[in-house]
Amino acid sequence: LHNHGSWRPKPLLDTTRFTLSFSSWHRKNHQDSRALWKHEAVQKYLETLSKEYQHISHLLSADSLNGFEQRTLRRRCADLSPIAAAFQEIKEAEREVQELEAMCTELDSRDEKQLLELALEEKESLHKKMNVLCRKLFQLLLPKEKYDRSPVILEVTAGRTTGGDICQQFTKEMFEMYQSYADYKRWTFDIVNYTPAEIGGLHHAAAHISGENVYRHLKYEGGTHRVQRIPETGMSSRMQRIHTGTMSVIVLPQPEEVDVKVDPKDLRIDTFRARGAGGQHVNTTDSAVRIVHLPTGLAVECQQERSQQLNKEIALRALRAKLYQQIIEKQISQEQSARKLQLGTRAQSERIRTYNFTQDRVTDHRISYDARNIKEILSGKEALDKLINRLLEFAEIEAVTQYLENLQAL
Repeated sequence: LHNHGSWRPKPLLDTTRFTLSFSSWHRKNHQDSRALWKHEAVQKYLETLSKEYQHISHLLSADSLNGFEQRTLRRRCADLSPIAAAFQEIKEAEREVQELEAMCTELDSRDEKQLLELALEEKESLHKKMNVLCRKLFQLLLPKEKYDRSPVILEVTAGRTTGGDICQQFTKEMFEMYQSYADYKRWTFDIVNYTPAEIGGLHHAAAHISGENVYRHLKYEGGTHRVQRIPETGMSSRMQRIHTGTMSVIVLPQPEEVDVKVDPKDLRIDTFRARGAGGQHVNTTDSAVRIVHLPTGLAVECQQERSQQLNKEIALRALRAKLYQQIIEKQISQEQSARKLQLGTRAQSERIRTYNFTQDRVTDHRISYDARNIKEILSGKEALDKLINRLLEFAEIEAVTQYLENLQAL
C-alpha cells in the first residue's frame, strides 16, 4: 500500500475464464457445495481471506492511515466481511456436529434411545444449515457477473418438424411459461413482437423482461428445447404416434443507452401493418417497424404498440441488445478460446432440455436432472423456479471446481 500508492487486492475468484460445461459433468466428488467446502485448497484459500480480513480490520482500527488508504481498505473490508462471517459460521457448525457425533457414540453405548434420536435430529438440522451456508459462501466468493442484474430480451422461435403444428404449439406454451414465470418473480413482461401461426400456435415472439436479477435467472434458458408428444388431432393422434419437435430460446442482456452506440446512417427502417397477437392490435396503418443494421445484417422488428414511434424505440432497444450480445460473445470467445461456451450464447447446436409429454417428464441434459409433472413446469411457477435454481447451483459448483483445478495445476 505504501510502496505503490494503491491497494490492488486479488479478485476473490476470477471466473472470466470459466466454462460452464454441464454436458461433461462427471465430477462425482464435487456435486455439492459441502464436498467443495472440504477440499484442502478451499480451506487454505478461505483461511487466507479470513486472515486478510482480520489484518485489514486491525489496520483500520489503528487510525494511522490517510483518507485515501482508509477508503480503499474499507472497500476491501466490506468485500471480505460477509465471507469471513460465513466461514466462521460454517466452522462453528462443524464443531457442533463433531460434539454431537461424540455424544451419539456415548449415548449409543448406553442405549439411551430417546436422547440419541434427539441428537440425531439436531445433527440432521446442522447438516442442512451447513449446506445452506456453504452455498451462500460460494455465492459470495464468485464475483457477480456484469450482466446478471440486467433486464433481457427473450426470443422464442418454432423449429421445423414433420409433426405438423406441434412446434408452433409448443413455442406458444413456452412463451406463456416465461410470461407466467415473470409474473411469479414479480418482473415486468412487455411483448415486443408476436407472430402467431395459422392454427393457433406461435412462429416467433420476443419480450422485454425487467426486474431483479432477470438475466441471472434466465441466462441458461437459451438454447434448443425439444418436445415429444402425441398430436391432439390427425392420423398420428389416432395411432398414438409420438412426434418430436424443437423450438429455440435466445436470452440477450438488455444494455443501457450508453453501452452501444448505433449510427443512424447504418440503419434501414421499414414500416408495415401490424399482424397482431391472435388478431389483437391489428390496425390499418403502417405502425409496425422493422430495423436492419446494415454493417452486420442484424434485423429486428416490433409491432406490439399502435404508435410507430413507440415500436421504433422498442426495436432500437432490441437491436442494441443483439449488437451488445455480439460484443459479449467476442470478448468471451477471446478469453475462452480453448473451450466452447455451452450456455448463454446463440451458438447452441445441441438440445438443452427435453419435454416428454407421454412420460410426463422434463429432462435438463446439461445436469442430468429429471423433473416430473410437465404441467407444473409449464405453469411457470415454483417447479420451474426450482429447476432454474438447480442450474444456477451447478453453475456455481462448476466455477469453483474449475478454480480448484487451476490451483492444483499451479
